[in-house]
Amino acid sequence: MEKIKIFTDSSCDFDLEYLNELDVEMVSLTSHFDDESYKDRIDISPCSFYDKLDTYKGAPKTSQVSPAAFMEAYKPWIEKDYRIISINLSSKLSGTYQSACLAKETLDTDKIEVIDSKGASVGMGLIVREAALMVKANKSYEEIMERILYMRDRMEYVFAVGSLEMLKRGGRLSGGQALVGTLLNIKPILQFEDGQIVPYEKVRGHKAIIKTLPDTLRERGHDIQNQTIGFCYSRDMEICNKLKEEIENEYGVKEFVMSEIGAVIGSHVGAGTSAVFFMRK
Repeated sequence: MEKIKIFTDSSCDFDLEYLNELDVEMVSLTSHFDDESYKDRIDISPCSFYDKLDTYKGAPKTSQVSPAAFMEAYKPWIEKDYRIISINLSSKLSGTYQSACLAKETLDTDKIEVIDSKGASVGMGLIVREAALMVKANKSYEEIMERILYMRDRMEYVFAVGSLEMLKRGGRLSGGQALVGTLLNIKPILQFEDGQIVPYEKVRGHKAIIKTLPDTLRERGHDIQNQTIGFCYSRDMEICNKLKEEIENEYGVKEFVMSEIGAVIGSHVGAGTSAVFFMRK
């Protein structure tokens, strides 16, 4: 049986402990607070990141994984004659995918397959998880690749941004828009389309989020009760717990994956963000 190793990057928003259970290798993007730099989930935990964000006036910057970092991570597994499948952050959000491709080109090997997930966070993580479980089940390389691409092309990412202040700091909203939105308790709901983040809807208050996200799953989801449904949150998991409870009660879903958003994704969405991930029809 061919030896296969699954790789990903820290934008999947899975804890290192969970990735270790899955036997997945991770490389980290970096979050920058002025002159201080932190490798996501290695140098800074989600909890520490949001504590730091509370007292920081600007918007943290983020940087992609370098080709050299990918080469360093890939090389020992290539030397052990593994075939690598690397599932990475959407190429339309970061240069991390291109860095992985450059690492493969430099190593000059056909033992590495680099996948543009066209997504991020736990939605991407569900694809990584499925690939890792298939490796553990001794599925073939061809079967694993087919499943990855099947999920990649059907994964839905729907998320309610918690912090209009972070959108303002990052230049995505004007100060006036952020002020009005905050006063009216407006929560922008965004989604992915072909790897890009686009607006979906605007709602007012947490109760509307708890209604809108399950409604979207109801409209778009396929064979929901037999899926693993993903959730992520930043600092406050209350909304995700309520979403989980509602979906579990309505569909009898048996498997959920929930994780906290790390420093790199959190640098753009701030605290209070909630998201649901599922496969569409």
